[in-house]
Amino acid sequence: MISSSQLILTALPGIPLIKEGDDLPGLIRDGLARASIDLQDNDLIAVAQKIISKAEGRLIDLRSVRPSSKAEQIAEETEKDPRLVELILKESSRILRLRKKLIIVEHRLGFVCANAGIDLSNVRELDESNPLAGEHPEFVLLLPEDPDKSAHTLRDGIRRFAQVNVGVLIIDSHGRPFREGSIGVAIGIAGLPGLLDLRGGLDLFGKTLQTTQVGIADELASAASVLMGQAAEKQPVVHIRGFPHALRESSIKELIRIKERDLFRQ
Repeated sequence: MISSSQLILTALPGIPLIKEGDDLPGLIRDGLARASIDLQDNDLIAVAQKIISKAEGRLIDLRSVRPSSKAEQIAEETEKDPRLVELILKESSRILRLRKKLIIVEHRLGFVCANAGIDLSNVRELDESNPLAGEHPEFVLLLPEDPDKSAHTLRDGIRRFAQVNVGVLIIDSHGRPFREGSIGVAIGIAGLPGLLDLRGGLDLFGKTLQTTQVGIADELASAASVLMGQAAEKQPVVHIRGFPHALRESSIKELIRIKERDLFRQ
């Protein structure tokens, strides 16, 4: 463990709207320069999922989607666009819950989320020539195909220009059972722990910890999400300094609870 009494988060200014093929490491380098930040060993970079997905070409025109009969049936039950439902089905391993305007799924990547994490907001500038564009957006954004791989690719690009050891986490917004409000969670990580296993250590009074594991990547994601925001803040990249733990290789799979231990999916 690295001694630290401060965790400093800085949203990088001037990150533009992202298009497919954009050089994210270069844009992050420029944002760091504008913020007068020189990267150091053990720094972290948190990145909003949206800009990863956009750079990787995960933008889908709903007009190109042909819904299946199953999608049509679920769309009628949930009052959703059947083309969107078709994409949700393709991105999911199974449906867990249905209700009006909401589909809870187990995503193909393993985590549970609403609507397979497909975004309709802040996806693309509205087409002013389409009078229905504001009410019925034709474009949606899927999650990255492999967020861990995306995080590793981004970290490699950052390390090439900075020559320091950094960690990268990709963040999305998820709801939670039994709690109102969405929070930032990590869906892809590279070079930092996803889970801290404190079992076997001692508490303040010398008692051995039996069950304590900390979802440290999700805690970092929530902190960064405060700066990123959920609306029109345009701050999709956050620099984090003061992380009090050693960096290491990891995977988001550390944070995904297996079904056999999940009381809510059995």
